Amino acid sequence: MPNMMTDRAGTDASGAPGVMVAARDIVKAFGPLQVLHGVSLTLRKGDVTAVIGPSGSGKSTLLRCLNHLEVIDSGTIEIEGEALAATGSEGAAKYVPDAEVRRICRKMGMVFQSFNLFPHMTVLQNIIEAPMTVQGLSRDAAVPKAEELLRKVGLLAKRDNYPARLSGGQKQRVAIARALAMEPDIMLFDEPTSALDPELTGEVLRTMRQLADEHMTMLVVTHEMGFAREVANHVVFMDEGRILEEGPPERVFGAPAHARTREFLAHML
Repeated sequence: MPNMMTDRAGTDASGAPGVMVAARDIVKAFGPLQVLHGVSLTLRKGDVTAVIGPSGSGKSTLLRCLNHLEVIDSGTIEIEGEALAATGSEGAAKYVPDAEVRRICRKMGMVFQSFNLFPHMTVLQNIIEAPMTVQGLSRDAAVPKAEELLRKVGLLAKRDNYPARLSGGQKQRVAIARALAMEPDIMLFDEPTSALDPELTGEVLRTMRQLADEHMTMLVVTHEMGFAREVANHVVFMDEGRILEEGPPERVFGAPAHARTREFLAHML
């Protein structure tokens, strides 16, 4: 896919939303186990893309490759038109210099299934840590922004609590606020509700739905078929390290073309 120039509104010359993430022919192996087999994915501005599929299909690995938590073996990754990695003449992926990797990856916020909050810090401290350390924001500037984000996720009253005193759903909403504190252009979610009891899942999904309503660009690895069907505008089905099917949710869920997609959905719906 050629690079596309976008204007400040995030559209290309045709008026279509600009490309935020372009991953092409991504190959990733862990020793002898090849986990991704030439995966390609495009995410446009304002997209909410849900990645579904059985456990072990490579969904989370793909997400981790996009923000450099894993290093790809070959392929190309571009974030908002900037190359993060590309395959060199010898056939292996080469990354841009480390400082550029860090700068480009700051365009993406990541929410993990296990929350990853600092247990020795309060909710507020968890949120202001990165803006102060990475962006050099003063505490006086960081605290009001953090409080506004806590208000957004419905947890301002918990600002001085430690994570141990929060429910799983509350921890995950703090994790979302923490990721948003870095003002990313793209949010990546790695099975954000899989560690939660069913009754706590809804509050996290409501927060994510709110972000979707605000046109945040989101890539969500999820087992929540209702969220994928109702909130996402694009659904990707992966199996055994390959994308077998993708398209609008009404087609993928209503009339899946691939037999493996139909088999998977028959067990999930």
